[in-house]
Amino acid sequence: MRALVKLWLVLLCLSCASAFAQQSESFSAIDALVQQAIAEHRLPGAVVEVGHGGHVVFRKAYGARSLEPTREPMTPDTVFDMASLTKPLMTATAIMQLFDQGKLRFDDPVARYLPEFAANGKAEITIRQLLTHYSGLPPDLSLSTPWEGKAEAFRRAFAVQPDYPAGVRFLYSDINFIVLGALVEKLSGMTEDQYVLSNIIRPLGLKHTRYLPPAAWRPQIAPTQYEYGVMLRGIVHDPTARRMGGVAGHAGLFSTADDVALYAQALLDKLAGRPSRFPVSRAALMKMVTPEQPATGTALRGFGWDIESPFSSNRGTIFPVGSFGHTGFTGTSLWIDPISDTYVILLANAVHPNGPTGITALRSRIADAVAIALGVAPDQGRLSATLTGYNESLSGMRRWIARNAEVRTGIDVLESTRFAQLRELASKHGGRLRIGLLTNQTGVDADGRRTIDVLAHAPGIELKTIFSPEHGIQGRQDTTSIGNSIDPQTGIHVVSLYGATEAQRRPSPEMMRDLDAVIIDLQDAGVRFYTYETAMAYFLEVAGKTGTDIVVLDRPNPINGAFVQGPLSDEGDESYVHYMPLPVRHGMTMGELARYFNQQRDLHAPLTVVRMQGWQRGDWYDSTGLTWIHPSPNLRDLEEATLYPALGLIETTNISVGRGTDTPFEILGAPWIHAHSLARYLNRRFIPGVRFVPVLFTPQKPYPYGDELCQGVRILLTSRDVLDSPELGIEIAAALHKLYPEQYRIDRIQTLLANQHVFEMLRQGSDPQHIAEDWRASLQQFESRRKQALLY
Repeated sequence: MRALVKLWLVLLCLSCASAFAQQSESFSAIDALVQQAIAEHRLPGAVVEVGHGGHVVFRKAYGARSLEPTREPMTPDTVFDMASLTKPLMTATAIMQLFDQGKLRFDDPVARYLPEFAANGKAEITIRQLLTHYSGLPPDLSLSTPWEGKAEAFRRAFAVQPDYPAGVRFLYSDINFIVLGALVEKLSGMTEDQYVLSNIIRPLGLKHTRYLPPAAWRPQIAPTQYEYGVMLRGIVHDPTARRMGGVAGHAGLFSTADDVALYAQALLDKLAGRPSRFPVSRAALMKMVTPEQPATGTALRGFGWDIESPFSSNRGTIFPVGSFGHTGFTGTSLWIDPISDTYVILLANAVHPNGPTGITALRSRIADAVAIALGVAPDQGRLSATLTGYNESLSGMRRWIARNAEVRTGIDVLESTRFAQLRELASKHGGRLRIGLLTNQTGVDADGRRTIDVLAHAPGIELKTIFSPEHGIQGRQDTTSIGNSIDPQTGIHVVSLYGATEAQRRPSPEMMRDLDAVIIDLQDAGVRFYTYETAMAYFLEVAGKTGTDIVVLDRPNPINGAFVQGPLSDEGDESYVHYMPLPVRHGMTMGELARYFNQQRDLHAPLTVVRMQGWQRGDWYDSTGLTWIHPSPNLRDLEEATLYPALGLIETTNISVGRGTDTPFEILGAPWIHAHSLARYLNRRFIPGVRFVPVLFTPQKPYPYGDELCQGVRILLTSRDVLDSPELGIEIAAALHKLYPEQYRIDRIQTLLANQHVFEMLRQGSDPQHIAEDWRASLQQFESRRKQALLY
């Protein structure tokens, strides 16, 4: 399969190269745009460089690099003050290297590494929030009073008070990257200029890129503007960076278009899996260039790179949302599109000689001119253009990510080690291991072989019993009770753990005593009331008493492990859909959940988790490269799984959530709902990440309202990265309770909500946003406990 994929990619590249050779590649529009901007005195000159398909296809200098005190022509090798391009090019790249080295974790509080940063309510601000500008910190350090030196800048940055709560609002802030620069220096033991020179600049072969450029470069450097009567030339323009001595995480870098092109090409090559000197792992690089902002965020930001925000002007209107870039205040910009294998560099000293003149429109028009010349599909335009265009753009990005990512699940890792963990267990049992296997149709390896068959033929292992959870061994049954069966391929007895009674849903001690170990390989949905989690927990309970080893073959949380959302369920109200207090969206894998259950419930089960390779906490399932297999009959794709925490939360009330239709968990309704009224009401709530359209549908029996015409809404997912799905569920329940108080049975929501306080607020008509604010405060203690169980 992988060989076929590689062959397809080769043929695709050859096809693209041929098509590119036939294009006109007329970049004359760039000439006209830049010359007009020069004539309008928006900039003295510029260098534009474009790469496509692995080659530089356009490179040209325009105008002058200096107007005062003397006029000098612009040349392609001019060195520019890169301003805020310092952030992604150097500081963010350095942070990713430290992550690769295991020296930091993105969701760790910054204060864990820089304790002074905890001052003034910043103890919980994370590295992720700094990288994405969701820390709530103000834009810059105050310059109203004299101060000098990097140490003083760090002291002031650590002491600053946030303007907004962390994780709530996008606020572009130089302080974020000043602090990240301090983090680089703390963890590396080097100054930032020394670190990036040794670990980024030299490995990439950049010849004219430096903090504090040497005096010999001065004639080649484009000056910026006057400061106290002196023209800044080779001295950083940013006043905060200048007070810091010219070396800062947010500004201070100098470079040329050719060096930026080398960086951009190496980055594209690493993303595409081609040979590359880019000094960051591909898994970490993915975090830089795909959305990593908090769930409440509306600006799409990677770790250092801008994807879609008010600062994305240099993308233009044609390059798709899957692309990314950054700008610098002095007039510099870089935009990179991995989907079309293109980068666009515009370097200018637009602040010369007397300050900024405004080149936002020029950046956008140059990007469009390049996209048109290269034939980039215009129907993938800006996020704000249309919902359809946005979804198409995201689909393109996800297809590209899926082609280039490679996650190895627990069963694949187990096979690659020749069953090392099981052989180790077998050594305790005379060299042969008697095992049971809890699995279903999702238990397959990278080649599509069932985990059942892999373990049935593994040396030194005797597969004695197969256990199946809700929906059966094939994952197709949607009934309240499932009987035992025989696996036709192996002839092994399949014990159903989804019987009609509580006892029939638990493995018995007698079953476990006949086994040395139980292997668990199930694809979870990442939601508290998904019953596979409880099925696993029951095995841990019995194993704690019998001493049977439990081995979890880990798989991704399909809706990612970065977001923890929804109300925490109540202690003492446990059930098969509520094993223990957890938020609706817990952000853990099955392996991490097993560790959490074992720790928090003091189960003392002998537990081994075979970890995945290549999975990161923020990864959605479509960034793993794994094939989607329905974990249950009504979760048929990732979009349904994304909406499941919302509609699953309320499906025990008297509504249809689309079961018995082709779009379960994408629609909801009932015969007593007025579709247009409900859609209008919900759209006026302006719920981030979704829109609603009225629909009519008729579910099939035996599902709720089988063969009855229902009116309702279809949920259009516009941005999964800003959606708080449990809050969406509460919004819908509150809307139905308000619009249809006589018909809607809100009392039935408690079955899966399992939080009496939230239920009372909802029943009494509290605003869903206030309800969500109330429960978010309770998540902090959970997240603190959760950290002990995390593996990724």
